[in-house]
Amino acid sequence: MSKTSTTDPAPAGGPEDQDLGDAGAQLSTAPKEDGPGLPSLGVIGWARWFWRQLTSMRVALLLLLLLSLGAIPGSLIPQTGIDATKVAEFRKNNPTLGDVYDKLGMFHVYSSVWFSAIYILLFVSLIGCIVPRTWQFVGQLRGRPPGAPRRLTRLPAHTTWRTTAEPEQVREAALALLKKRRFRAHLAGDAVAAEKGYLREVGNLVFHLALIVMLIAFAWGQLFKAEGFKLVVEGDGFSNTLTQYDDFKSGNLFTQDDLNPFSFRLKDFEGTYEESGPNRGTPRTYQATVDYSVGAYGKDQHKTIKVNEPLTIGDTKVYLASHGYAPVVTVRDGKGDVVYRDAVPLLPLDGFATSSGAIKVMDGYRNAKGQKEQLGFQAFFVPTYHGGAMVSQFPALLSPVLALNAYHGDLGVDSGLPQSVYQLDKTNMKEFKDSQGKLLKKLLKPGQTMQLPNGAGSITFEKDIKEWAQFQITQQPASGWALGGAVAAIFGLAGSLFIQRRRVWVRAVRGADGVTVVEMAGLGRSESAKVPEELGDLAGILYDQAPAAPDPADSPDPDQEPGTTTPVPAEGAEKK
Repeated sequence: MSKTSTTDPAPAGGPEDQDLGDAGAQLSTAPKEDGPGLPSLGVIGWARWFWRQLTSMRVALLLLLLLSLGAIPGSLIPQTGIDATKVAEFRKNNPTLGDVYDKLGMFHVYSSVWFSAIYILLFVSLIGCIVPRTWQFVGQLRGRPPGAPRRLTRLPAHTTWRTTAEPEQVREAALALLKKRRFRAHLAGDAVAAEKGYLREVGNLVFHLALIVMLIAFAWGQLFKAEGFKLVVEGDGFSNTLTQYDDFKSGNLFTQDDLNPFSFRLKDFEGTYEESGPNRGTPRTYQATVDYSVGAYGKDQHKTIKVNEPLTIGDTKVYLASHGYAPVVTVRDGKGDVVYRDAVPLLPLDGFATSSGAIKVMDGYRNAKGQKEQLGFQAFFVPTYHGGAMVSQFPALLSPVLALNAYHGDLGVDSGLPQSVYQLDKTNMKEFKDSQGKLLKKLLKPGQTMQLPNGAGSITFEKDIKEWAQFQITQQPASGWALGGAVAAIFGLAGSLFIQRRRVWVRAVRGADGVTVVEMAGLGRSESAKVPEELGDLAGILYDQAPAAPDPADSPDPDQEPGTTTPVPAEGAEKK
């Protein structure tokens, strides 16, 4: 028997090679490329030409590249939907460039006209490519592998031998063998035609369908998404309504009715930190314990939220974003009546929780003359103070200190203008003076009190120091579809790359001398070493069932028609 040989196929074009082209056709569902030439004149001709270009693979890849390039400025340039403050700061620092970016839509890339156009064109291109390929592939699955070419020895991988077995026996053995190897096989005249590797096209179609699913999921998620932040002090709660958020932004089609109804209360925040070594101060435990309920009459449930373990309610996730301290202070007027008592959240300035903020007493306070006034205190908090500058040495509450600067007057909260709760507007405020005529300020330890001059009252730093946690509440529908599409795209791409679609033919005919001539050949969609190896393996098994006959005295031309003379092994092959 001759082993499988691989030779370069002869140039096609002659009548004898026409059936070779038919046998190699439809190994792929890729659309056929038209020959060079201008499209037909008229609107219909141009429309057909444009549609063919749009649904071609090269245009789809170009649009995918443009979409990737278009996303780059959205990552590098501040976006209005993400941080309007940074956009305003960029425009202030770069007025000329800011105007250019504004005209090009660089501050809202993902909702700009040009990005949406690329997105929609890619979507249409993928659909226009997938639909005809799917129908074509379904037709191939319903059909049968094409019959054997007239000259199997002209295929890249082929082998031949003579056997004493009957042609019918050889064909039946070949049919059983190929079906056992999971080929789709059938008898076609004097040969067996078989095909394998349909999952390659399935993977290709799955990959393209997964891209469409991802595009739809991404668009749906952007249009109906919502994201907000809420700072909650221990003991306080949150209800998922717009008025409860400190900061909130959403997609263009999102409405308040789309918010999932739930609420939670922060019971406790626990944070422990490395006490020594190069990672000193790094959190070891960083978690918030909450009680939450879903709906208006839902039962209370318990959950511990960690950095990478959010609270999930439907398509809403509650993440633990940051943490800080909220010292409890009590403010009294000159008569000793309490006019303010609350935990004041302060914002951390560094990794060791050096914090700053403002304490604002807006109502209920009267000065020593009985006149209504407002009080303001600039506050700096250090959880671990070792003397010197107001800089914390460790993020845990080892030796807390609260530094206060005192003011009185008008806080400006009644002007109607938005104002940060963490900053003190001192435009209409006057300083409290100490005995030396300087700004009244003092360092307080837990339990200590700072007296205001001239019987104006006092402020006490209570021993109860609470902690706060900031939560990021995100609602992005179709995220599961996007993940499923990404996974399907990976598997589909792997299938289209690693699965080889190939065809095998086995012809068995009786020669002029009465001896059966067996020819086997294989053809793959692309050049691959798997086709010759697999053909050699199949030929070896079939050879054992139909062993070679003794060689004739004379060896005719192997390229002659089977059945006219006795074939011999193809060029480059060896006998077994």
